[in-house]
Amino acid sequence: MQVTETLNDGLKRGYTITIPAADLAAKVDEKLREAQPEVELKGFRKGKVPMAMLKKQFGPRLMGEAMQEAVDGAMQNHFDASGDRPAMQPKVEMKDGETWKEGDDVVVELSYEALPEIAEPDFSGITLERLVVKADESAVDEALANLAKQAQSFEDKDGAAENGDQVTFDFTGRVDGEAFDGGAAQDYPLVLGSGQFIPGFEDQLVGTKAGEEKDVTVTFPENYGAEHLAGKEAVFACVIKGVKAPAAAELNDELAAKFGAESLEALKGQIREGLEGEYAQAARAVVKRGLLDQLDSSVSFDLPEGLVEAEASQIAHQLWHDENPHVNDHNHGSIETTDEHRKLAVRRVKLGLLLAEVGRKAEVTVSDAEMTQAILAQARQYPGQEREFFEFVQKNPQMQQQLRAPLFEDKVVDMILGKASVSEKEVSKDDLKAALDKLEEEA
Repeated sequence: MQVTETLNDGLKRGYTITIPAADLAAKVDEKLREAQPEVELKGFRKGKVPMAMLKKQFGPRLMGEAMQEAVDGAMQNHFDASGDRPAMQPKVEMKDGETWKEGDDVVVELSYEALPEIAEPDFSGITLERLVVKADESAVDEALANLAKQAQSFEDKDGAAENGDQVTFDFTGRVDGEAFDGGAAQDYPLVLGSGQFIPGFEDQLVGTKAGEEKDVTVTFPENYGAEHLAGKEAVFACVIKGVKAPAAAELNDELAAKFGAESLEALKGQIREGLEGEYAQAARAVVKRGLLDQLDSSVSFDLPEGLVEAEASQIAHQLWHDENPHVNDHNHGSIETTDEHRKLAVRRVKLGLLLAEVGRKAEVTVSDAEMTQAILAQARQYPGQEREFFEFVQKNPQMQQQLRAPLFEDKVVDMILGKASVSEKEVSKDDLKAALDKLEEEA
């Protein structure tokens, strides 16, 4: 086998790999000898089929296998010897493939972009500020009031229904005078202003009283799920059975018990801990962005053009779909990338390669336990289908990589933050929110 360099320009590499015909023939003969003891053909006992007949019967298929194995082996030997790591799947083409015939040498053209050599920055020179927010009493009281609202009950009232009241009623809906499936119910409890029903319905029940009848006229939205009702006007005959006003739960130990706390003070402590955990997560996003910004401006190395172009194309495609949410498939025209797409792609590729290399050299890994926790967290988004989701991820390497990548990145970021100079600054909740809003504006 002979390997000849044809291109070495920046990160671009090109090679011609020549595999002598004699080497291929020897590999085919070796495969035939290995298989001969187990082969049976009509007219021959097992293991007694002549080599010439075996070669005629199985030679072409084995020649293809031998060529593939030889090319793969040659590529692996090249990468081992050169130390190159391809940025994307190498391009392999057989020279004169259409005219090649058995007995000819196999000549393969190999091309790829190599990953760049990346020198690890001096992380001790990075200076960052971590925002710290303490949960004050007003924030705890606000969260406690929201919990009390969740636990609220409803009490009978004599007056007319207002927004926030619960109305219990019977209703029958008709379109063009005809009742339709799913358009009727009895003793239905509806909190006015909750947005449970289509727009305009709940507003028309405001002011009604128990014992009254009310015709509610509404128009189903054009994008309504039931096509036979979409865009249609409907009249709902409603009979009001009762009106109840909301009664917030009292802030006491009984309320705390409903949320699994031993006492009201214990519940406040849990709320405070939860709020400060949320603040810490938000502050981490801010300090991480600051770290990435400093790395982006201070680190420079050649980038594989193919990776940048692929990332720019993906960004353009995602943004196009964000702007055209009604298109759920890929049946659309080509999407052009812009300078802004490319600028963002350059940043993402640079930081992605840098963090990957830092993590590789530091032997950062994501454990099976960490992956399991990540899968379980995702599975909770599919209530009732957690097991199916878990099994889907186990059988889908691409999905596993999508879950592993952010875990790996966060571990590398934490490692770098441990080496950087990070000071803490106590700020208000509003200051933290302003910092987060700024991140979103710059995204």
